[in-house]
Amino acid sequence: MPELPEVEVTRRSFAQQIQGAQVVSVTLGKPLRWALGCEPAHLVGATVQQVRRRGKYLLLDLDCGMLMIHLGMSGSLRFASDLPAMGKHDHFDMHTSQGSLRLHDPRRFGAVIATQGESDPVARKLLDGLGMEPLDEAHFIWQRFYAGLQSSRSPIKPLLLGGKLVVGVGNIYASEVLFASRIAPTVAANTISVQKAKRLFQAIREILAIAVERGGTTLRDFSSADGMPGHFQSQTQVYDRAGLPCTHCGKPIRLLRQGQRSTYYCAYCQKA
Repeated sequence: MPELPEVEVTRRSFAQQIQGAQVVSVTLGKPLRWALGCEPAHLVGATVQQVRRRGKYLLLDLDCGMLMIHLGMSGSLRFASDLPAMGKHDHFDMHTSQGSLRLHDPRRFGAVIATQGESDPVARKLLDGLGMEPLDEAHFIWQRFYAGLQSSRSPIKPLLLGGKLVVGVGNIYASEVLFASRIAPTVAANTISVQKAKRLFQAIREILAIAVERGGTTLRDFSSADGMPGHFQSQTQVYDRAGLPCTHCGKPIRLLRQGQRSTYYCAYCQKA
């Protein structure tokens, strides 16, 4: 499932190329998780002003509103001047004066939603509950982060995955930041010491930033809008390494299930 680093990598891979482009036509494939919310013809003639990101949503600001794009569980975007004809798993094509933007999504959990802007009730319903942005220093605030930990009795890993405290710490990155912080994934959030909480706060920023620099994580089929795979998977410390020696102490990495998600950790380094 694409997480914050993969969505940010996708944004950066086409944001400049599509900025200022005028929409020529929009073609829809099979229905996605949510309907577009307008007739495709309504978007024709619109100009793309910029491409932003909030959590895992890409926000395409138009001069007539905003498109929200979510990649779901298996989606990816392509932006190019010479895309082939739409295939079975291509569900949204926006042809512009500077190239075509296509959403490819085999499982169809993704979405493209037309709204009037961030104040639109549909946009607010999807965005208002999102936590702090870890890659935005002005938005990711230590005091709010620690207060969020102190107010929750939830195990720390599910809390990070929930996205209400901080966005973008998906399953791979949650295991990685907890290992870097030497925090057990099962420990209650409100019992984490100030020292460990500060390490976690810093690790979230650093590891997600590194993941973006490495092009995200490609385990199966993720690639950016220009077709490039990610490389962060080559440097994970615990994720998908069950049974292999810990890079710090040499003891075997363990695997457990939390909320039907795989958690990788070192029981020796990450003591409760």
